[in-house]
Amino acid sequence: MPMAAKKTSPRTAVPSGPVPFTKDQDLEAYREMLLIRRFEEKAGQMYGMGLIGGFCHLYIGQEAVVVGMQMAMKPGDQVITGYRDHGHMLSTGMDAKGVMAELTGRRGGLSKGKGGSMHMFSIEKQFFGGHGIVGAQVSLGTGLAFADRYRENGNVSVTYFGDGAANQGQVYESFNMAELWKLPVVYVIENNKYAMGTAVSRASAQQDFSKRGTSFNIPGEQVDGMDVQAVKAAGERALAFAREGNGPYIIEMQTYRYRGHSMSDPAKYRSKEEVQKMRTEHDPIEQVRTRLLDGHKVTEDDLKKIDADVREIVNAAADFASSDPEPDVAELYTDILR
Repeated sequence: MPMAAKKTSPRTAVPSGPVPFTKDQDLEAYREMLLIRRFEEKAGQMYGMGLIGGFCHLYIGQEAVVVGMQMAMKPGDQVITGYRDHGHMLSTGMDAKGVMAELTGRRGGLSKGKGGSMHMFSIEKQFFGGHGIVGAQVSLGTGLAFADRYRENGNVSVTYFGDGAANQGQVYESFNMAELWKLPVVYVIENNKYAMGTAVSRASAQQDFSKRGTSFNIPGEQVDGMDVQAVKAAGERALAFAREGNGPYIIEMQTYRYRGHSMSDPAKYRSKEEVQKMRTEHDPIEQVRTRLLDGHKVTEDDLKKIDADVREIVNAAADFASSDPEPDVAELYTDILR
């Protein structure tokens, strides 16, 4: 039975400039983004060695989006996303060994080695999966928000999807339902400029994705998704808006992936100069690194130690994922709905 809409506050969350991070916040952001970067680099290597099969979509370049949003979230808030999902898992605190072991199809994987790159879940970390069907997670994320509203638990569903998925019909059905019932959901559109191999300018009539909810009266804003400070500030605004009973909010994260759509994509649809320019001028990790060195007076040795610690975690995860046994054949018949 449909729920009656709650009375709402004003329909906009007033954007403001990002609040400068403290030294501890910058160190946290640096470490978390670096963990994702090093993990994905290692996953790319292992895919090339044949240790990871199937599809593998890397998150290199987009790290600030999930790290900034996670810094803005509260315990109990849920995360759901598409198939470029390793960074989302790590940012929620899911074990690197379990994530990597799932990529290699081992028993110690977070889905017992049966899900692979696109299908990992963690109820403990409130991570409700990466999903291989384009746009499917938007309907599911809206459903999570419906449950939050029904239970009146104060939680918010953070639902990630890309610029390509933003053109799917089920996205707009979800928008309509979320606004009609004032569901606590933040839709995070990760606009990395290329849906698979097609530039946004060739595939989307409305390229300002923050306006995609206008016809449903859903407010939105564009954010520099390469700046973790800007992401956290926008996340806090959007989450507060949804948590206070105002309904859904859209954030368009303007970001960029350095690698191809998947490991099988040579990315010939864009120039090397374009990618290098983004790496040189907008890299999310280098921005924080500069702040730590110049503003917080952290030493190069301190940053090298963080890098060494992160590499140790990633190498241990790779070793575990290479040596852990494969699932028993009997596992084929478990976890099946009949």
